[in-house]
Amino acid sequence: MSYIKPKFHHPLLPKNNLGYTRKDYEGSISTLCAGCGHDSISAAIVEACFALNVEPHKVAKLSGIGCSSKTPAYFLQNSHGFNSVHGRMPSVATGANLANCDLVYLGVSGDGDSASIGMGQFVHVVRRNLNMVYIVMNNGCYGLTKGQDSATADRGSISKGGDATLFEGIDLCSLAIELGATFVAQSFSGDKSQLVPLIEAAMSHRGFALINVLSPCVTFNNNPGSTKSYTYVREHNEALGNIDFVPVGNEITTTYNEGESVQVTMHDGSKLRLNKIDNQWDPQDRLSIISALKTAQQKHEILTGLLYVDKDSVPLHVKLNTTETPLNQLQEDKLCPGNNRLQEINVGLR
Repeated sequence: MSYIKPKFHHPLLPKNNLGYTRKDYEGSISTLCAGCGHDSISAAIVEACFALNVEPHKVAKLSGIGCSSKTPAYFLQNSHGFNSVHGRMPSVATGANLANCDLVYLGVSGDGDSASIGMGQFVHVVRRNLNMVYIVMNNGCYGLTKGQDSATADRGSISKGGDATLFEGIDLCSLAIELGATFVAQSFSGDKSQLVPLIEAAMSHRGFALINVLSPCVTFNNNPGSTKSYTYVREHNEALGNIDFVPVGNEITTTYNEGESVQVTMHDGSKLRLNKIDNQWDPQDRLSIISALKTAQQKHEILTGLLYVDKDSVPLHVKLNTTETPLNQLQEDKLCPGNNRLQEINVGLR
């Protein structure tokens, strides 16, 4: 069986401003279970990159281990890619980013990869505000090892085996906000209209952008009693508002329902327009969203949409004052400034 998609396509497929079709942003044929929410997330990434006119070779996609970490093979086939060790994707992304900040860094992880074995690396990449998009495909179980509960499974949630989860689940969004993340969003793999603009906004943000996507595991965690099942998420999904992303240069012609409208200007000049349904929530107020998340948890609701954004975010590169020139492009006089300059640096460190 071949997992490579045929190269031929209809000559009249729509093209973006770079002349690429959506097919140019796709990857190989998915080997995940039929109906897996992870494939919907991959499709949303393809749509977002197509709409943003992203050059595929300007993207570095990184992952760890798990069902979710297989997905970079299914999108952006012409991009750079690195499949790292379980839970260690953040450190690889950090090293690559500091060596070359010209690329768009897209990290894909799972609830086990980030909330269990990779928790230590997750918290540090958040607090350092590395300039990357970090997508968690969260299904509350370990799909590759037959569905054991992961650290994000809610207490009392019923697994396919019939056992109730004994421990409190880790809320990655609340944790990221507490640690100082500058862009935090939550969505549902079955809600393309919400997920695509969130990915577009995250890719336009300077700093660490987390999108926690609830993605039901159709094989091991889509049963009655599971709080990560398709039916449960669909019935308990409470969207904070309508989202519209407007790229640079496009006229803003959106309309909104009744409610307060908020516009956030991203670092590249693009606009993120929000029609707030809950007026108690301010996407630029960390305390308001923490309160909203805790209130929703008590009501067994799942808040989705843009939760928090810091438009004054200062990414790691700026904080460290590192060179914006990729290291592989630096000339010898920059890499080796001479003995006198090295002596000055050593004196300054004493």
